[in-house]
Amino acid sequence: MLPVGNDAGQAAFAAALGGAKLHHAWLIAGPEGVGKASFARAAATRLLARASGAGPLPPGLAVPDDHPTAKLMAAGSHPDFRVMARLPKDAEKPDQDLARSITIAQVRTLQPMFATAPAMGPARVVLIDAIDDLERGGANALLKNLEEPPAGTVFLLVSHAPGRLLPTIRSRCRLLRFERLSDADVARVLRQELPEADEDEIAALVAVADGAPGRALRFAGLNIAGLDSAITRIAETGDPGNAERVKLAKSLAGKASQARYEAFLDRVPAFIAGRARGRSGPGLKVALDAYAAAQDLAGAARGLSLDAQGTVFEMAGIIATLR
Repeated sequence: MLPVGNDAGQAAFAAALGGAKLHHAWLIAGPEGVGKASFARAAATRLLARASGAGPLPPGLAVPDDHPTAKLMAAGSHPDFRVMARLPKDAEKPDQDLARSITIAQVRTLQPMFATAPAMGPARVVLIDAIDDLERGGANALLKNLEEPPAGTVFLLVSHAPGRLLPTIRSRCRLLRFERLSDADVARVLRQELPEADEDEIAALVAVADGAPGRALRFAGLNIAGLDSAITRIAETGDPGNAERVKLAKSLAGKASQARYEAFLDRVPAFIAGRARGRSGPGLKVALDAYAAAQDLAGAARGLSLDAQGTVFEMAGIIATLR
């Protein structure tokens, strides 16, 4: 299934794919959660399906589900497609913590593949999601492949912060810029991904998505509307007796509340930023100071594994300054 939105970027790649020669490296850049990785997989599927010569294809980037290439991609077994991403810290717990970076050792595993011809046609695809996670040595190793690309190989590089990449990598790529989605498109994605969600939950998730459905999906099932209500009450009343912040801190403490606690750390800076947009003068300065303090505390809470209950209580105190 093709991702929703960013039609111009999708059309640009489809047009290039239909041309005489496809550029060997594409930098798919934009905010996190707007569908860049989904697009990259769809683009890889189309490219490999075309290279296979296994029957006609519809216009654009779509590939029918019953196409041999689509079946191999869905099964994760296409021999000419490789994904590079951060690996789990513990191979026996793949759903838990990931490594901090994509390592040079991972990049080097591509070399034996590059020494042979593609298996099912004249093309292969390497998807790196995200190239921002590539450690410095790995970036230098990849650069050699971008400078002298193996025959038939196309690199699809997903980036949330392209300005941080090596200029030599950026210069060898054709840029596809992806933007935030409209609320209507975010809602479409959420209805596809969460068919059992009611319209109230969809509306609450759209409100926190900030144009990025991937961000909203992280909050699914966490009663974000209730969390926002608690944050709003503290901001509007100042919570003079601390009752609201104590209640909120207790509700977000403990292992069972970890996902909702993480959502809280994400939500508060975004909430404060929203309040700042409607202010001026001294009130704006208060909001900007609160935003900086909330960002710092959220970063420290994650980086230093601060006590959740104490962190929520302190964060609620920052929210209360908005009154």
